[in-house]
Amino acid sequence: MNSPTKPPRPAWSWRSRAGRGVIYQVIALLVIGLAVWFLAYNTQENMRIRGIQSGFDFLGSPAGFDIGETVVAYDPSETYGKAIWIGVLNTLKVAVIGIFLTTVLGILLGVGRFSRNGIVRGLCYAYVEVFRNVPVLLQMLMWYLFFVEVLPQPGEAWNLADLFYLSKDGMSFPRPAEGSGYLWVVVGFAAGLVASWVWRKWALKQFEATGRLRKPGLPTALIIAGCTVLGWVAGGMPTEWAIPEAGRFMIEGGGSVSPEFMAVLISLTLYTAAFVAEVVRGGIQSVSLGQKEASAALGLAPGQTMNLVVLPQAMRVIIPPLTNQYLNLTKNSSLAVAVGYPDVVSIANTTLNQSGRAVECIAIIMLVYLTTSLSTSLFMNWYNDRMAIKER
Repeated sequence: MNSPTKPPRPAWSWRSRAGRGVIYQVIALLVIGLAVWFLAYNTQENMRIRGIQSGFDFLGSPAGFDIGETVVAYDPSETYGKAIWIGVLNTLKVAVIGIFLTTVLGILLGVGRFSRNGIVRGLCYAYVEVFRNVPVLLQMLMWYLFFVEVLPQPGEAWNLADLFYLSKDGMSFPRPAEGSGYLWVVVGFAAGLVASWVWRKWALKQFEATGRLRKPGLPTALIIAGCTVLGWVAGGMPTEWAIPEAGRFMIEGGGSVSPEFMAVLISLTLYTAAFVAEVVRGGIQSVSLGQKEASAALGLAPGQTMNLVVLPQAMRVIIPPLTNQYLNLTKNSSLAVAVGYPDVVSIANTTLNQSGRAVECIAIIMLVYLTTSLSTSLFMNWYNDRMAIKER
């Protein structure tokens, strides 16, 4: 005789492992919330007793100080909130460009460690050992001293074809004229990147289904170039450029970047790329030798083996530690205050000195770096999930 089956326990039951997990998490959140509330209340009370003003109302007051390098227009008569926003944009500019350059350089160095050419292998190894063992702050100071001490005055700037100038004031270069329709060129280029990515995904599926390999280089370049030309046509086929011109005391016109920005960007890129190279090297070494031998047996060239077989499998090992390096680069950008680059830390410190709102300014800095770090982690976790092995 069969015994009666027991009714399933509800998920919220204390005897349920999932239910206990939810209860523990709720308790932990309550404890953390109470701790944060106690610290905030205690801090506010102590500041009130000592007659120290608190609150974020100061963000609407005029800043009264200038910022040497801005992404958007700024005037000293504008508010502290606008000034801090300028600092956030400057920090993001360094972080985004630095992450892109670090990724490219780090992958090249990591792949170069497996080159058949002994000189290339040795140079990549020497680069990693030198740049990862010199503190990034020292590298930043070294590059800054090079730009402000070694380079000539603007009137005697080094130039290339009278288009690019390098001097103590930074680097000047041609840029599209404002309002000339070049925004459509950028839109077309971005659309070309998306279209080329879609084509590469389709080509890879065709390769898996038929075994016919389509070389991605030329079609990808044609798709990007074609979309960029279409964007140029849609923008009215603009041809106006702002060209820098060397004056007696300064470089006028065109675009420019300051020596502080270049010192921060170059030092962060070179330093972090050494760690990314080791991450890439470890990921490539994690792929079994049998995979490379099988691809060679199929007639794939070494470059095709690396692009189609090794790197896609290595990415599953590379992505998690690569995320840490991106976060390190973003947080290390706070050292830019040492060379006078107006990032969010530098501008928040100036705001703190003028307004006296120390707690609020520090909280803003913490919030900015927390937000950027969580956003980077969220994107990389999404990408890691896409690259993970899927069970069939």
